[in-house]
Amino acid sequence: MTDILKNDRFLRALRREPVDTTPIWVMRQAGRYLPEYRATRERAGSFMGLAQNPELACEVTLQPLERFDLDAAILFSDILTIPDAMGLGLSFAHGEGPQFARPVRTTADINRLAVPDMDGELRYVMDAVRLIRRELAGRVPLIGFAGSPWTLACYMVEGHGSRDYVSLKALCWNEPQLAHRLLDVLARSVAAYLSAQAAAGAQALMVFDSWGGMLGPAPFREFSLRYMAQIVAALKDDAHARDLPVILFSKGANASLAAMADSGCAALGVDWTIDLADARRAVAGKVALQGNMDPAILRASVDVIRREARAVLDSYGPHPGHVFNLGHGITPEVDPEHVRVLVDEVHTYGRVLRGMPA
Repeated sequence: MTDILKNDRFLRALRREPVDTTPIWVMRQAGRYLPEYRATRERAGSFMGLAQNPELACEVTLQPLERFDLDAAILFSDILTIPDAMGLGLSFAHGEGPQFARPVRTTADINRLAVPDMDGELRYVMDAVRLIRRELAGRVPLIGFAGSPWTLACYMVEGHGSRDYVSLKALCWNEPQLAHRLLDVLARSVAAYLSAQAAAGAQALMVFDSWGGMLGPAPFREFSLRYMAQIVAALKDDAHARDLPVILFSKGANASLAAMADSGCAALGVDWTIDLADARRAVAGKVALQGNMDPAILRASVDVIRREARAVLDSYGPHPGHVFNLGHGITPEVDPEHVRVLVDEVHTYGRVLRGMPA
């Protein structure tokens, strides 16, 4: 696609180039805190009905951009599309989160897994990317994404969400070769999935490692980071994706930021449990950083939101390579007006930090 970006602040920050102000987007920015999202989901009939309908997925992807001066759009989808395409029977029970009808528990289960057909079972995702990119018309960049192999395996082995994912951990300790076989097929699937999103028009790619922080530093490197690095390497060898920045986000894995910075990615997402100044020292200028305000702050007063946004920006300082985001996804109870306050404050104070007129 040849549309010219009207706002490339986000991509420039990922390349650690100078920007006029700090770019911002928000994890789960298309979501339940927006009444228009809830109305569209009601029309779709279910979450997966919404995610698997390219026109409706496009609609909700664009909704937050109609309200807020965000610097990037992110594809509306789910991290579990890959295991669903592998035939595990994904569903979302009301109030209970994702569940798989056929969890992966045995050697035979794992041996049956194969990289899904991106033009078959996952065509709806690529159709959504193409439609969103066309409708954006160069307004802001589009982020494509996937779940990390470790995080996908957490749900696939457990069969549903869990507080500790002990079933997968037990597999890693008791049958590490089998666990690596599972994680390898998932890494190859994620790389193919992200490559297909790049071919369809995504302009940046993000890997969500939601449960990487469940692991200690050494197991994290073996069972999570190893496979994210494999994905990054595969994308660098891919004609469609090699020039796209890749963001890795491992919630709770702050002890491994330095190791993650050596993965070949362009940027690391950072949760709110580390000061950005400390994170910047840990990565030693190798990558950009994305984050990291506590999502709960959006439920505070607007004065508190402004104060805490400035605190995050001050923590990083006027250095290149910062994308403002929350340290995790926005929650459904947030007042949309509070998001507007946050976005405006980040842009205004980001200019002040750079010595420019607010």
